[in-house]
Amino acid sequence: MAKFTAAEKIKAVKRYLEGHTGYQTIAQEIGVHVSKLQYWVKKYQYHGEGAFIKTYTKYTAQYKLDVINYMNEHGTSIIETAARFNLSSESILWNWQNTLDTLGWAALESKKKGRPTMKKDGQKPTNKTAPAEGSAEALQAELERLRMENAYLKKLNALVQSKEKSPNKTKRK
Repeated sequence: MAKFTAAEKIKAVKRYLEGHTGYQTIAQEIGVHVSKLQYWVKKYQYHGEGAFIKTYTKYTAQYKLDVINYMNEHGTSIIETAARFNLSSESILWNWQNTLDTLGWAALESKKKGRPTMKKDGQKPTNKTAPAEGSAEALQAELERLRMENAYLKKLNALVQSKEKSPNKTKRK
């Protein structure tokens, strides 16, 4: 799907609102689905040209729930509700509704994005609990660590030996 600038969206909306051309014709001419054009028109009707200014918004779980409750209480469509609340896309609201129905309210909480932060002592954060000292899991983990260390040292030794035998070695006088 092609990305449209705010100016292109406004131009398409104004063409529709003039009343001479229908949704289908404009949508075909600019290469967008009819429902997307309808969404742009709804957003424009509620918020004017400011609806097309891109902003990053982090929605709280309570806000998401309020929007879904509004939609259910007033019987508005997803497109109508998303336009009224100036969401960047109507699919966001569909995702919230689907998440609420399948996973519940707690799933609407925003998750932290990106890589996890390092602990203060420089260790990687882990979600695993350390196995008890002397347990089978602890012994297995230590065995694996020692095997990896041994393999590393063998490779390092082989690398050093290959450099010593290298014919490209220059002799010093």
